[in-house]
Amino acid sequence: QVQLVESGGGLVQTGGSLKLSCAASGRTFSNYPMGWFRQAPGKERQFVAAISGTGGNTYYADSVKGRFTISRDNAKNTVYLQMNSLKPEDTAVYYCAAQSHYGRLSVALDYDYWGQGTQVTVSS
Repeated sequence: QVQLVESGGGLVQTGGSLKLSCAASGRTFSNYPMGWFRQAPGKERQFVAAISGTGGNTYYADSVKGRFTISRDNAKNTVYLQMNSLKPEDTAVYYCAAQSHYGRLSVALDYDYWGQGTQVTVSS
């Protein structure tokens, strides 16, 4: 059974930092893209960042570019999201996702596996 388990969320002040982790089990995703999405109350799920299977290519939403960094450790089957200079508008539930094929990186429907989400709250 494939599982993605996020951790690292919490409450932080504006300008602060958090690092999210997503540990995968049940299969290896080292050959496939993984990504992070977020969903704020009353809003649609939004692409945040994605990383290729080798980790050599990364992609970001314009809203987080320069502040967030996605990385992965394939030996640990884990993907990370370092979030710096956090803003209140970053407040959301953050979801880790993985593909088992090569789909569109910013499109949620192209991801096959999802974590349960972790809450990130940025206070002003």
